[in-house]
Amino acid sequence: MEFKERLGKEILFFDGAMGTMLQERGLQTGEIPELWNVTHEDIILDVHKLYLEAGCDIVKANTFGINPFKMEGTGYTCEELTKKGIALVKRAIAETGKKAYTALDIGSLGKLLEPLGELPFEEAYEAFKPVCIAGEQAGADLVLIETMNDTYEIKAAVLAAKENTNLPIVVTMVFDESGKLLTGADMEAAVAMLEGLRVDAIGLNCGFGPDVMKEFLPKLREVCSVPIVVNPNAGLPVVVDGKTCFHVGPEEFASIMTEIAEEGISVMGGCCGTTPAHIKALVESCKGKKPLELFDKGRSVVSSYTHAVVLNERPKIIGERINPTGKSRLKQALRENDLEYIYKEALAQQDMGAHILDVNVGLPEIDEVEMMKSVLTGLQGITDLPLQIDTSDMVAMEQGMRLYNGKPLINSVNGKKESMDAVFPLVAKYGGMVVCLTLDENGIPETAEGRIEIAKRIIAEAERYGIHKKDLLMDTLCMTISTGQENAKITLDALDYVRNTLGVHTTLGVSNVSFGLPQRELVNTAFYTIALSRGLSAGIINPNSEKMMAAYHAYCALNASDVQCADYINIYSQQADAPKKTSDKKEVTLYDAVVRGLIDSAYQAAKKELETREPLAVIDEDLIPALDKVGQGFEKKTVFLPQLLMSADAAKAGFDAIKEFLQAKGDASESKGTIVIATVKGDIHDIGKNIVKVLLENYGFDVIDLGKDVPPETVVETAKEHNVKLVGLSALMTTTVVNMETTIKMLKEELPDCKVMVGGAVLTQTYADMIGADFYSKDAMGSVRYANELFGV
Repeated sequence: MEFKERLGKEILFFDGAMGTMLQERGLQTGEIPELWNVTHEDIILDVHKLYLEAGCDIVKANTFGINPFKMEGTGYTCEELTKKGIALVKRAIAETGKKAYTALDIGSLGKLLEPLGELPFEEAYEAFKPVCIAGEQAGADLVLIETMNDTYEIKAAVLAAKENTNLPIVVTMVFDESGKLLTGADMEAAVAMLEGLRVDAIGLNCGFGPDVMKEFLPKLREVCSVPIVVNPNAGLPVVVDGKTCFHVGPEEFASIMTEIAEEGISVMGGCCGTTPAHIKALVESCKGKKPLELFDKGRSVVSSYTHAVVLNERPKIIGERINPTGKSRLKQALRENDLEYIYKEALAQQDMGAHILDVNVGLPEIDEVEMMKSVLTGLQGITDLPLQIDTSDMVAMEQGMRLYNGKPLINSVNGKKESMDAVFPLVAKYGGMVVCLTLDENGIPETAEGRIEIAKRIIAEAERYGIHKKDLLMDTLCMTISTGQENAKITLDALDYVRNTLGVHTTLGVSNVSFGLPQRELVNTAFYTIALSRGLSAGIINPNSEKMMAAYHAYCALNASDVQCADYINIYSQQADAPKKTSDKKEVTLYDAVVRGLIDSAYQAAKKELETREPLAVIDEDLIPALDKVGQGFEKKTVFLPQLLMSADAAKAGFDAIKEFLQAKGDASESKGTIVIATVKGDIHDIGKNIVKVLLENYGFDVIDLGKDVPPETVVETAKEHNVKLVGLSALMTTTVVNMETTIKMLKEELPDCKVMVGGAVLTQTYADMIGADFYSKDAMGSVRYANELFGV
């Protein structure tokens, strides 16, 4: 029976860890485990057999780290190592006579994608592609994309598997203790994107033991409509006599996993530290249990890289300001590639309460495809609001959907066959909610009944592509009452029927109703209020309009979706009017520019401040407080990694202006101190290290970055050469932490006064203490604070 036929109908069992099993069999720190597919195939084969004898249903091939970056210089191609890894699983299955599925195991590339890092999305896609192709050719039964902590990288891997194979796709992610991925996504956002991409199962692996993962499951089950996978570690790693160990034994592991099975989980197994004994105990304890029956949660949702916006009883606001129609200044910005003006428009709408931002960059004289790509990418570094990709250019639409980090709102499709044939395949491929205009080849019907009939046809056609009505946002087309007295009534009657009888969410471009009339805001506000009462789910409005926002907040208080009128009271209790619009500010201060991540504005603001103030005052009173503000938000999980890095770039622009000023005067800026940082030997993952580097530099430290896979000797020699007070070490893989311990030991012997701070996904405070580190930081800002304390600044 095929994997997908059994998935969700019975509990299936993955195997356990490969890396820690190989360490016990002689894998040296820094060795690439995947090379053992050709150098020690008998050992790999034996490990697979042990897991098969333990009773697992799915065996992960030893392909987790195979990618062009890691394989460079090894003498082997990704394709040959992948095929060999799959072949060894197939051989183990044949020699044991067990029935099992072969999983092509795909892990992280170890790099941040643009705009956070230097790896373009399509290059990440191309890195995953050959592994996917080779895996299917070799006979894999499914693709497991695991140990992922960035939704953007996950999307690249999923698309590589979807577009180049016909294999089922399972994705498991590593969330932190607050239930978020490294780049900020919560479970709801991650699930929204992955279900939109139509993966076959979603779950958790690594990071924690089964006890902690159990706490994540209620939220995951609440939002997830596909089978759920749980592959925990055997607890958190500890070092005993120089060896990495895990404290959760087979019986305890199986006991907690049995409780997890009662939650309705479909697939279970193990990650770091688990052994055939763990899997055997798990299988014996849970064999025969049935997962809960799957059902579609029916959630109408779009998402950004951090969070989801769910259409429900409380209406949502789609900000309309990033659309050049009737906006000469925005047209100018698009022509001049002035993206910062667009960013400011986005932030102003966010400040005023928009939930989703419309993005339309169509002008005849510009390259809309390239502009859409640039604006979408840039906006996702500035704001974490979900975006509406608004275009009639199908190439721009597809490129926007492909590069969007989340589940977007798409504007739009209509009842014309040509339109549905073009748009619905894109929605089926990339995921998203789609705005549906109730017009067809005959134009816009003049009656509510005509628009309703088109809505029904759109719903039926969408279903043919597997797009359920929960992912449709019907627009019954707002026409100006200046050309037809019944226009508003027709629109509202159709909207009412679509929302309350057909059960489909609705949207309107509200301001169209008043076109050609004086005092348009008066008409818009009245119409908006009526539309909300008739079932408008998400109005496209100007959030900078105080009257429109007042109508919205008053309506939410009246229809009980603003619980205990909390938002209304918060906004209006201290003032008669709505808050002052951000867009009213003529100039952005240096502090605000850094907090908001506005690079050009930070540079210009710093130059202006230097006309009347001393450089040190600008640094101490503006730049550092702004970075501290963002850093505190990052630690509290109110600011996320993209915003943190954009703010760091803005601060760098401010510092650049100061350096230019000092150089022109012949003065040299003074460094707070020099710090050496490195990813330890055997580890190619440098995401965390790179983030720490950016922040340390922006706080005024000189950073010597030795890169990744750095031998202990190199770290020590560099630290001695520059006589540094602080070294920062990073490791993501459990197999490389021993090298971190070796490096620390050598540093203590050669430079006893040098302090060592450590970080990385596999580390804990206890672990750091065991290997002799002076400081452990769970995030980049902790490293900055320790450096400031150590250097007395």
